[in-house]
Amino acid sequence: AAQKLAIRPWTITIDGLVEKEFTIGIDELLKKMLLEERVYRHRCVEAWSMVIPWSGFQLSELIDLAEPLSSAKYVVMETFQDAEVAPGQKQFWYPWPYKEGLTMAEATNDLAFMVTGVYGKPLVKQFGSPLRLAVPWKYGYKSIKSIVRFKFVSRRPKSFWEEINNREYGFWANVNPEVAHPRWSQAKERDLATGRKIPTKLFNGYGNEVADLYEDIKGERLYR
Repeated sequence: AAQKLAIRPWTITIDGLVEKEFTIGIDELLKKMLLEERVYRHRCVEAWSMVIPWSGFQLSELIDLAEPLSSAKYVVMETFQDAEVAPGQKQFWYPWPYKEGLTMAEATNDLAFMVTGVYGKPLVKQFGSPLRLAVPWKYGYKSIKSIVRFKFVSRRPKSFWEEINNREYGFWANVNPEVAHPRWSQAKERDLATGRKIPTKLFNGYGNEVADLYEDIKGERLYR
């Protein structure tokens, strides 16, 4: 299975509400993108955190390449589905493939980042090679791995964990120390580098960059 994953030709499909649907190889896609390095805080919903040096490109560049229609309000990302490579996908009671979604405003925010490498090296499989998402103001489960499809839609999608248990894992997943997970507090997090418990920051400390995305949204559970 590991050998199969290593040699499979990786392609990305762009479809839904776009000017023209297309599929592109990962190498060809990367040639079109401006690659850079960014250091982001990463906050897991399970109350641990770390700082990670990613490399990749801004998601807004891929959005520009896709040319979504004005009717597109959300972008849905999907992980590959191949139970021979990922045996966990044989668990038929889960809603495979893994899916996550962002509003178009979130996806085009400067912080939304498509990751191709980490610690100065290309992504390995467990990090979500060859392409994953990093949205550092949200809990880690929003940062979907091993993406093969971007679909632009008009209605808000249900993400993988939201479909399984929307009481604990919602669509927004914005980090907020004052909104507890139903089974534990989010007020503090364990820093994996030091082992210390440190206070959690609203939007994981990125409020200046993203808080305005949510000013007009009322009555939503923006932090779960």
